[in-house]
Amino acid sequence: MGAPPSKRVTLEEFLPLVANGEPFELVDGELVRKANPTPEHGYDQAKIVASLGPMNRRTGGPRGPGGWWIMTEVDTHYAKTGEVFRHDIQGYRCDLHPERPTGCPCPHVPQWACEVLSPGSTRIDWIKKQRTLHAHAVPHYWVLDPREQTLTVLRHHPDAYLVVLTAQRGDVVRAEPFGEIELELDELLGLT
Repeated sequence: MGAPPSKRVTLEEFLPLVANGEPFELVDGELVRKANPTPEHGYDQAKIVASLGPMNRRTGGPRGPGGWWIMTEVDTHYAKTGEVFRHDIQGYRCDLHPERPTGCPCPHVPQWACEVLSPGSTRIDWIKKQRTLHAHAVPHYWVLDPREQTLTVLRHHPDAYLVVLTAQRGDVVRAEPFGEIELELDELLGLT
């Protein structure tokens, strides 16, 4: 006889943990502890946000095209599947969200999400989160892999996510949905 199935955690059981500042995600009915961020991981997040600075403001202005609210480490509720993810970075288009999204967990599905892979997060980021983001029609999903020094850009398609860009160390790219600006992969990886 096998082990009895584990009880699925509900959103109501999860919310007090978030309120107490516990670093958990609710993934496929299970509590998943977010890895303690290493300095390298935090630096990679910061470099991505800094590189996307020209996009991270309301549309227009002298410092870049704007049009996005870009945030880090926001608990986001995916209502269709009952999950809560704390993406490394996520973005909301200002034309769809004239005011910056708020709430904990945030009830608004982002238009872009990015994960910086860490040891132990690969399966969740590549498989489980990708399934949920696809079910919620998140238009763009990025996966930055510091160990392999690669960036994979995915675009939503009704059947599955499509890989629209793969980049490696040394590449300079225009990556969806931020094609108005050039991004240096070495910069995103914190190598410069």
